[in-house]
Amino acid sequence: MKKKSLIFSVTLMAFITFGFSAYENIYFNINKNIDIFGRVYKEIVTNYVDEVDPEKFMRSGIEGMLETLDPYTVYLAGKEEDEIDLLTHGQYGGVGISIGVRDGVITVLAPMEGYSAFKQGIKAGDRILEIDGVKVTGMNADSVRSRVRGEPGTVVKMKIDREGEKNPIEFSLVREEIQVHNVSYFGYIKDGIGYIKLERFSRRAGEEVREAIKEMKAKGELKGIILDLRDNPGGLLDAAVDIVSKFAPQGSTIVSTRGRREEEQKIFKVEEEPAASDIPLAVLINKGSASASEIVAGAIQDLDRGIIVGTRSFGKGLVQTVIPLNYNASMKITTARYYTPSGRCIQEIDYLHKNKDGIFATTPDSMKREFKTTKGRSVKELGGITPDSAIAAADPSAYYAELLRKAMFFNFATLYVAKSPKADGDFVVTDTVLKEFEEYLKGQKFAFVEPAEKKLTDIKETMAKEHYSSASLASIDAAIKELQKEKVNAFSRYKDEVRNELQEEINGRYNGEDGRNRASLVHDSQVQTTVALLLNKKTYDKILRVKK
Repeated sequence: MKKKSLIFSVTLMAFITFGFSAYENIYFNINKNIDIFGRVYKEIVTNYVDEVDPEKFMRSGIEGMLETLDPYTVYLAGKEEDEIDLLTHGQYGGVGISIGVRDGVITVLAPMEGYSAFKQGIKAGDRILEIDGVKVTGMNADSVRSRVRGEPGTVVKMKIDREGEKNPIEFSLVREEIQVHNVSYFGYIKDGIGYIKLERFSRRAGEEVREAIKEMKAKGELKGIILDLRDNPGGLLDAAVDIVSKFAPQGSTIVSTRGRREEEQKIFKVEEEPAASDIPLAVLINKGSASASEIVAGAIQDLDRGIIVGTRSFGKGLVQTVIPLNYNASMKITTARYYTPSGRCIQEIDYLHKNKDGIFATTPDSMKREFKTTKGRSVKELGGITPDSAIAAADPSAYYAELLRKAMFFNFATLYVAKSPKADGDFVVTDTVLKEFEEYLKGQKFAFVEPAEKKLTDIKETMAKEHYSSASLASIDAAIKELQKEKVNAFSRYKDEVRNELQEEINGRYNGEDGRNRASLVHDSQVQTTVALLLNKKTYDKILRVKK
């Protein structure tokens, strides 16, 4: 007995000694390398032949270190801290406008209802000339945003150029605390199918989803819900947990996290009575759905609570924590991986390992492990969330893409709304409006290159380099000429695509973002196919059934 106790004591002593030794080694290496880094920094800043900006040089050093890790571990200082506040709390100080660059000019894309810019008459399409007397010509959109944003209660003066007005218009706008909505739109699509578009995951995301469900229930029988997470890059893990809690049974595991430190080992469960526990549910995802969006989609899929539709998600299975630093700075650091209820991690890229060509490691599908959902359906780890029903988005034509890139839809809508009074209800693009747009394009001398035209031109160049005969080159020239004749009919060929975009843009001007969203859902092929899936109970149940 004494011998056993002695062996145990020696083993425990060795373990403790090893533990302390390991920690001492870590801290020795930390202190040694900090000392070397500090010495290099000091020598360069004080003795380099040219003067070096100390802050810029230090930031370069920090960013150089962090670049060896994943792209989500970053140093934040100054105005970057404001972005953390926006992500965390969903609010900032501003006047309530969305801005972007159109035709090389800083332009108001949309005013937000209820805030200073909207109340004082700023309109979509207004071109910003000056902010507080400073010309914004040549500035990028981020620089202009930083000038518009500020402490609530302060005044910002803005000079704008508006279509139909001879002289610039000046506004004195009062900055307010802008509450950014997580749910950008919700409502019925048809036959009792409700739709919720979730744009981000900040603190109030779950509450906004619950409110949307409540309001839809108050308006009629809710037979199914589409939760649209397409192009939602994520946000707070707690917000994702809150969203799943509105749909999954109480007590269900939503997600777990695992990291090096004990406090990173966590399991999150549904701790409330869900708002829609038994209503058929479809979660719509795409390649732009990441992080918190994938936590939601993964939990709904693993719990067999609903169907996942669309295209494969991004594949970000890493959790970040914001660590406050001195001097109004902080660091966002990856501290854990998250795992869906079945136990799978969906992280796509291994950022710490590269192949000989410098490309990050990924796992081929054949080597991915299988996991089981609550009902026993097979799902795989790594590489994002694979939909239960793959529904590809329609690819836009080159013609449409060029119209969009050159802001033709946006600029025409600005002109049209300036001269046309607002109609009741949703705006409908008639053939007359289409003809007017076609004439506008001619006046703008709009031109584009057909994909087939570019390919033929490339083929001709290759043939010329390879010294093909004149007759062969002439045949390519003839094909290009025929194609150019066909380009005259481009507007007619892509008329439906053009009509849909115009409908969205003009409804956005007359009826705000709600009008724009209503118009877009009508011709959104992924949404309409998902509606059909929810309305077909047999198909819906079959997707969630285990294949025998």
